[in-house]
Amino acid sequence: MIGTNKFLCYLALGILPTLGFSQDKTSKTPENWYNLDFQKDGYMGISTEKAQELLKGKKATPVIVAVLDGGVDIQHEDLKDVLWTNPKEIPGNGKDDDGNGYIDDVHGWNFIGGKDGKNVDQDNLEVTRLIRIYEPKYISVLPSTPLSEKERREFVAYQKMITDYTTKMEEASFGKVNYGGLKTELDGIVKTIGKDVKDITKADLDAYQTTSDRQKMVIRVAKKELDNGSFEKFYNDVSDGVKYFTDQADFHLNKEFDPRGIVGDNYEDASERIYGNNDVKGPDAEHGTHVAGIIGAKRNNNKGVNGVADNVQIMAVRLVPNGDERDKDVANGIRYAVDNGAKVINMSFGKGYVYNKKTVDDAVKYAESKDVLLVHAAGNDAQDNDKEKNYPTKYFTDSLDAVVGEAKNWITVGATGLKQDSDLLAEFSNYGYRSVDVFAPGVKINSTIPESKYKENQGTSMAAPVVAGLAAMIRAYYPTLTAEQVKEVIMKSVTKVDQKVKVKSEGGSKRVYLDEISVSGGIVNAYKAIEEANKLVSKKK
Repeated sequence: MIGTNKFLCYLALGILPTLGFSQDKTSKTPENWYNLDFQKDGYMGISTEKAQELLKGKKATPVIVAVLDGGVDIQHEDLKDVLWTNPKEIPGNGKDDDGNGYIDDVHGWNFIGGKDGKNVDQDNLEVTRLIRIYEPKYISVLPSTPLSEKERREFVAYQKMITDYTTKMEEASFGKVNYGGLKTELDGIVKTIGKDVKDITKADLDAYQTTSDRQKMVIRVAKKELDNGSFEKFYNDVSDGVKYFTDQADFHLNKEFDPRGIVGDNYEDASERIYGNNDVKGPDAEHGTHVAGIIGAKRNNNKGVNGVADNVQIMAVRLVPNGDERDKDVANGIRYAVDNGAKVINMSFGKGYVYNKKTVDDAVKYAESKDVLLVHAAGNDAQDNDKEKNYPTKYFTDSLDAVVGEAKNWITVGATGLKQDSDLLAEFSNYGYRSVDVFAPGVKINSTIPESKYKENQGTSMAAPVVAGLAAMIRAYYPTLTAEQVKEVIMKSVTKVDQKVKVKSEGGSKRVYLDEISVSGGIVNAYKAIEEANKLVSKKK
C-alpha cells in the first residue's frame, strides 16, 4: 500500500488527525531542500546541486528508471521531456510492434488494468485477501483441533491476521464516523462564512459565531493549524482523512470486495506474464507522479521542481492500487522493467503480509542477474523492520520462511527530515539495524502531481526515489559500475550524524544513533557519492 498513514493518531477528543509530520514550522522551507547541502544551506539535503557542479563537463549516458507505482501522469509539464519511450513501438496502432507481448507499451505498462481499458482503482489489503482464503478452513478450528504441522503454522498465522484485521476495522469504522462528522461541521462553517476554502483566514475564524461546543473545538483546532499552513490545507487534510477511512472500510478491509475480475488474468497462475493495458496513468496517479518527479523532473527548465537526476528516462509501470499491491503484479512489473532496459527500479510501496513471496524473490534474482538496482521504501509504520516485516524484502526465504539469501542489488530506504536534531528521523519512518540500508529526505518533499501541478508529500515513499535518483545519476556518469558497486558507493558515502534521534518504541520513544537503526548509519549524500564513484572507477583502470 502506498502513501503515508497520517490519520491514526488523534487529537482534540479523538477525532482530529495529526496533520502531518513537519519540522521547522516557524519558517518557510525551501521547496528543493532535499537537494541542498547542510554545510552551505543548513538543511539535511543530499547535496545534489553540489554534486552537479562536480559533474559539469562530464559525459553521461541516459539511464532508464522504472517507477513501479500507482501510475504516472506522462503529460505533466515537468515530466513529459524525461519519459522513456519504447523505440520499437508505434503509438496507437493497436499492435505489438516489438513482439514483447504488450500492445502499445509506449511509455510503460499497466498490470492492474483490463484489455477493455478499465482499471483497478481500489483493492483489498493483503491481510483481507488472506483471511478470505483461510477463513473457510480455520474459522471453526479450536486450539485442541488436530492439525498437521503445515496447518498448525497456517492456523497460528490466521489468528494473528484476525487480530490485526479486527484492529484495522475498528480504526476504520471509528475514523469514518468521526472524520465524516468533522467534515460535516467544517462544511457548515465554510458555508456560513461564505468564502472559498482557499480564501478563509484566521480573522474569519475569529469572527465566527459558534453555536455548539463541537464547533468551538473545530474552530480552535483550525486556527491552530493556520499557524502551520492554511485553512485550505487543514480542510484538505480532513477531507483526505474521510477518504482514507472510507476506503479502508468500504474496500481495503471489505472481504466481499474483489476487483481482480477487471484485469481478466488467471490470478492463481503466477507464471502468467501477458495481461493488463497501456494506461500508465490510471485513475489515481498522484503518488506515482510525485515519485517520478523526485527522481527526474526536468532540471533547470524554469518549471516546477528539479529532480535529483539529469540524464534520466522515466518508465511508468502501474501495479499499485489504492490498497495493497499483489505479488504477481510486483514480480511482473520488475521483469517488464528489466526486459525493457531499466537499470534502476523504484518501489515506493509495501505491506505487512505476503501471498506469493517466491514469485517476487525469483523476479528480484532475475533483476540481479541482469545488473538492475532495486530501491525500496522502508514503510511508514514507525516500526523496526528487523522485527516486523515490510514486504517485499531483500531477503530470500524458503517454504518455512527461513532466510536463505540476500539480494545484493537492493537498497531499503528510511526517511529523515530537515534539521540535524533529535527529530531528524521522520516520526513515521520504519528503521532496522539489518533491514534498512540508508536514510534519505522524506519530509515536506515538493514534487509533481497530475495535471501539471505540484504538492508537498511525505513518507518513505518520497525518500526511496531520492535514492533512486542518486543511483541513476551515478549510473549515468559511471556506466561501468555494476548495480552492486552503485549500492556500495551509496552506502559508503552517507553522511554520518553525531546526534541521537528519537524513534518510537514500545510504550513511548527512545534515542539512538542512526548506525543503531540502519546498515550504513547515515543519510545519502550525492556529492560524497560522486567522489566515491570517482575513486572506484580510478581503481578499476
